[in-house]
Amino acid sequence: MEFQDVVRRRKMVRDYATDPVDPAIVDRALHNAVRAPNAGFSQGWGFLVLDQPEDVRRYWELTADPDELAEPDEWLTGMMHAPVIVIPCSSRHAYLKRYALPDKGWTDEDEKRWPVPFWHIDTGMATLLILQTVTDEGLGACYFGIPPEKVAGVRAAYGVPETFDPIGAVTIGHRVASDGAPGSPSTRPRKRQDDVVHRGRWAS
Repeated sequence: MEFQDVVRRRKMVRDYATDPVDPAIVDRALHNAVRAPNAGFSQGWGFLVLDQPEDVRRYWELTADPDELAEPDEWLTGMMHAPVIVIPCSSRHAYLKRYALPDKGWTDEDEKRWPVPFWHIDTGMATLLILQTVTDEGLGACYFGIPPEKVAGVRAAYGVPETFDPIGAVTIGHRVASDGAPGSPSTRPRKRQDDVVHRGRWAS
């Protein structure tokens, strides 16, 4: 698929066939993910892959309330069909350690030196490469957040180290005729490029 086609066709898919996903596709997505830019080549990311039915089912048990699981809405029903979930995690610790090394010139690990949390940004860019790779393979994917009050349970259940923080989750699966529960683009128009691009000076 041409790159522009990947960009154009990528969307958040919220319903899937239950057919298994070729592990080679997931591996390719992760191979591409670690090619994302990352400050200081810190590589402060990790990716938890859930591709066994019991692990995927456990994720939804951990993150959805019991009454939601008993009577799932359209969104949850479609999302639970996905046979693969990837949980990207970022490591603030890795970045602070990296920039305290001699070649970076900092002698401490003060987080205040960072204008923005690059560990989250870089892991987000890696996650986008996962979404684009899945699109290129003709499959569907959706990035979504983990409820903050559920993160500790996910961390404990799957042994995520304290030095890594889940930034969300990505479902991966074969697309069906419908993309599932409608998202915000169904009710909100896409902004015109001229409205968001400012050349030379921010235009009001």
